Amino acid sequence: MLRALVVGGTGPTGPHVVNGLIDRDYEVSILHTGAHESPQIPDSVKHIHTDPFDIRKVSDALEGEAYDLVAVMYGRSRELAQLFEGRAEQFVSVGGVPAYTGWGDADALWPAGMRVPTRETSRLVVDEGPEFPVNRKVANIGRTEVAVFESHPTASHLRYPWIYGPGQVASLEHSIVRRVLDGRNYLILPDGGMSLQSRAYSVNAAHLLLTIVDNPQIAAGEVYNASDEWTPTLLQWVEIIASALGHRFEIISMPWEYATLAQRLTVRGTPHHRVTSCEKAMFDLGYRDLVDPIEGLAITAQHLSEHPLKPGGAEERSLSDLFDYNGEDRLIEAWSSAMEKVSKVATDVDAGVPDRYSASFDDSERTGWTTVKK
Repeated sequence: MLRALVVGGTGPTGPHVVNGLIDRDYEVSILHTGAHESPQIPDSVKHIHTDPFDIRKVSDALEGEAYDLVAVMYGRSRELAQLFEGRAEQFVSVGGVPAYTGWGDADALWPAGMRVPTRETSRLVVDEGPEFPVNRKVANIGRTEVAVFESHPTASHLRYPWIYGPGQVASLEHSIVRRVLDGRNYLILPDGGMSLQSRAYSVNAAHLLLTIVDNPQIAAGEVYNASDEWTPTLLQWVEIIASALGHRFEIISMPWEYATLAQRLTVRGTPHHRVTSCEKAMFDLGYRDLVDPIEGLAITAQHLSEHPLKPGGAEERSLSDLFDYNGEDRLIEAWSSAMEKVSKVATDVDAGVPDRYSASFDDSERTGWTTVKK
């Protein structure tokens, strides 16, 4: 029987990976701290409890064991890659999209903002010169990728975006779910919620890792973006979550610079798009989402409504959402008052240009090429 070791394995994607490997007839062991056990992992799985961030403890716990597959989803990937040199037939590591130039500081690019979509061939922080501003944590994510391939030239590496789904401790969707549960009817969205931020449903991210396991020769030495096939706007994200709970918000659109209490909803706290493409995995490996984002977000919303984060608890505080409803109401009141004057002027100067491709557009009375009413 083939033997697999999963480092981590108890987060939002881990149990799906573990069970997928069992379905593929692997004898699976997971190495983790033991702080978070998952009921989704069957008793047949061996648990190795140690600190994945302490390579000496990991080495002692493994006692020289070798595996057909090692999947590193947690811990110090660089040191773990070195530890498993010559001890893993297939090595798969999980990193993140901060490896891309601009993900951490999109304003440092010109023109400002990441290129959309961002593919695996896009600029990386490790390729930038010393004059380019890079956060140390972001730089380490990029350097880790390089170190993994130095130890395992035939490794496969995944760049995860933000993962959502049951099991995600710091769930961004909680910001919307709690407002539904608290009976909030109004929701401020920066720039009308038109920003795009790639995410991956936990089942889909795990499915991509397993697809790599199924295609070791094609995936050898390759990097793949793990993201859902399509990316909802922030507004769509809100509408899907609220609808799953039978709720509908009245959206208050404000320019980014004024929507201060809602800026964190854009994940990185900036107005720029961050969209990664999973086309490489689709074309090379035949990957397709198992779960559509609409369904995945609905499942996540229902789970959070039944298992909400503790208000003011560590997990909720990690979201950097103040849930300052008094402040939001003050901001909405001030904005509505200002918009009364703006709305009057906007109506006065409106050229009345219709959408000529809309189903409601009627050009039967058009006498010329223009559709401007004035």
